[in-house]
Amino acid sequence: MRVRAHRPILVAGRAVARPLRLGAREAVRWRAMAQGPEDPGAARRPAATPGRWAMLAVLCASLLLVAMDATILNVALPSLITDLRPGPLEQLWIIDIYGLVLGGLLVTSGAVGDRWGRKRLFLAGFVLFGVASVLAATAHSSAQLIGGRVLLGLGGALVMPSTLSLIRTIFTDAHERALAIGVWASVAGAGACVGPLIGGVLVEHFSWQAAFWVNVPVVVATVPAGIVLLPEYRAPQAGRLDWPGALLSVAGIVALAWGIKHVAKGSTEPADMGTLLLGVLLLALFARHQLRLDDPLLDVRLFRRGPFTAAALATLLAMLAIGAALFLISLWLQYVRGFSPSEAGLRTVPSALAMLAGSLSSPWLMHRMGVRGVLAVGLGALAAGFLLLALAPQPTTYPVVAVVLAALGLGDGLAITASASVLVSSVPAARAGQAGAVSETCYELGVGLGVALLGSIHGAVFTDRMTALPLRGPDLDEARGSVGGAAEVAHRVGGDTGAQVRAAARAAFDDALTTTAYVSAGIVVAVTVLAVCLVPRGFKVTGGH
Repeated sequence: MRVRAHRPILVAGRAVARPLRLGAREAVRWRAMAQGPEDPGAARRPAATPGRWAMLAVLCASLLLVAMDATILNVALPSLITDLRPGPLEQLWIIDIYGLVLGGLLVTSGAVGDRWGRKRLFLAGFVLFGVASVLAATAHSSAQLIGGRVLLGLGGALVMPSTLSLIRTIFTDAHERALAIGVWASVAGAGACVGPLIGGVLVEHFSWQAAFWVNVPVVVATVPAGIVLLPEYRAPQAGRLDWPGALLSVAGIVALAWGIKHVAKGSTEPADMGTLLLGVLLLALFARHQLRLDDPLLDVRLFRRGPFTAAALATLLAMLAIGAALFLISLWLQYVRGFSPSEAGLRTVPSALAMLAGSLSSPWLMHRMGVRGVLAVGLGALAAGFLLLALAPQPTTYPVVAVVLAALGLGDGLAITASASVLVSSVPAARAGQAGAVSETCYELGVGLGVALLGSIHGAVFTDRMTALPLRGPDLDEARGSVGGAAEVAHRVGGDTGAQVRAAARAAFDDALTTTAYVSAGIVVAVTVLAVCLVPRGFKVTGGH
């Protein structure tokens, strides 16, 4: 008996699938190598990819921009509101359309990368990201800016799963891969955390458009480096792309996000409720459709594994909570405490530093505590941060917020790194695009849904608390719509009335922030219990299969 197998090899910087003809004895040996030796210490390590750390630097440079763009507009929103004058709903879309589009397309783009080439998809996405940055930077209307953010999300969707799947291909040693994923997670998390700082500096010294212009030189420098350094990889036996499944996944995620956004805002309109139910139905149909395919876009059977499901949920809920927290705290720093954009951004640094520490220490902790312990500690730190914010006496002070940011950053770094390691190690190299897509979908969809869901809850409580204002007509509606609108009205009317509006807005924002923190803590506690139940005691990440 002779069997055929495929093994990816690097030739002149490219990963190629070379067919191997094996006899019966060799086939047994091949299967034994694929399953792993009984004594891991006796295994011969795969040959390391030359220049792998330079390749990681290229991937991380692109990832930094994509992650930053999820939060860079948080501190730019006040000046953007003054310039473009978007309504409350447009403000939310400007912030979260990026993450929702990116999250909706990641499953499809991960499968496209496996079939058409991960390097090719990465480079195409990053070029599109640069073009979209120019479109957003030159926007003269809310519609153009939202359109630019949509294209940025599309470009990011092509880039992000390619970064994680290429790491799976480039780093063949399990220990090096864990470290590389730790660096990857620290860059992704730090990008989201330093986005407000970089955005604040750029807005204060230039304009909100500079938050997009900053992407262009990085794209120009990174694309040639990626062409030279990165290896190409295609899944050796991948079939044709499942277009019906792709349409179901994109439509389902977008409909679900739209429905959550509007229902969380308090809408009981039949159209909004119907859109939410449609999203759930489409995603259920997508899962059923994938189960019938030999080569699915996403192997949903992976979710039958407790650690895989726990890792996906931990990523989604951790980013949902911290994404909303960074958005709301950035607004609090500027509108309630009166800091300038750069001062507000500087005061979010504790989250970035703690995120870096958590991500880089996560591989070491996983080796000693196991995945279950690291997830529990990480998610526990997130819950503690939100509980501190909720229980702190009003008016909230910055020292409390600084501790909260540090707790959120540390917890997020630990949880995201451990989750990504579990997801990537759960699949063979040929399916790494799927693992990257699941990780990035949960990451980006979590940020987008966090702003949409928790941001809408905060907005509803804020509006409810803005009562007995000495205003009428459009001024009253604008002041009750958002803290930015209240600040604009206070500046416009001036005098004692303006001071009353400003004081009421600050108190209402603080009250709404407390309510949102309670909700966030409840969400994180629930997913912590679920993760501990799903991950077996002593479970550790291995080299994958």
